Amino acid sequence: MANIKVLYVEDEPALGRIVKESLESRKLEVHMVTDGARVLEAYQALQPDVCVLDIMLPNKDGYAVARDIRKISSVPIIFLTAKTQTEDLLKGFDAGGNDYLRKPFSMEELIVRIHNLLNLSKRSDNEERVVIGSYELWADKYELRKGDQVRKLSYRETCLLRLLTARNEPVLRKDILMELWGDDSFFNSRNLDVYITKLRDYLKEDPNIQIITLRGVGYHLVAGHW
Repeated sequence: MANIKVLYVEDEPALGRIVKESLESRKLEVHMVTDGARVLEAYQALQPDVCVLDIMLPNKDGYAVARDIRKISSVPIIFLTAKTQTEDLLKGFDAGGNDYLRKPFSMEELIVRIHNLLNLSKRSDNEERVVIGSYELWADKYELRKGDQVRKLSYRETCLLRLLTARNEPVLRKDILMELWGDDSFFNSRNLDVYITKLRDYLKEDPNIQIITLRGVGYHLVAGHW
């Protein structure tokens, strides 16, 4: 099996060296870039399996870099940042990020999240069309369609929506967190709340679709007539 190729973008030399060497010790192939303006060129040359981006970069920040990558690819993107406010999370997701990891972080957690995102993307690649009321989820293309309207989804948005539609019964909140993030920490729980809000907004044009919050339990997606 070929090594996982990681495009790692970090402008702090000491941290960058530690992360790069740690990932390489786990048999990952790491290409490190220190300047935001050089990332797109590096991406096109490497064609990585996953991108790990710092937010604060010289010349072009991580958000702008992610938007550039999203114009040409749906590769998984993990942001590394000290920013933890909800508006920062939303900005990262809107830029095309799939996951957030707060500094300081453990190498084991970064590695788990890399493998988790890659597993989710492979699973989504094997899915086809799922009908949700008047919408269609094309998981293999990361698209939500309604007639001629097409909305591009992130990996995690796609996987969450697929999980909610996989069976006609409530999905436990803890099960969602473990499946999509690998742990049920408070920080990831906040991420899930953001994703649920975004999915409700995406599906709002069909009044027969509801993502019902079952307090203390989880969520139930209902797409029938009332």
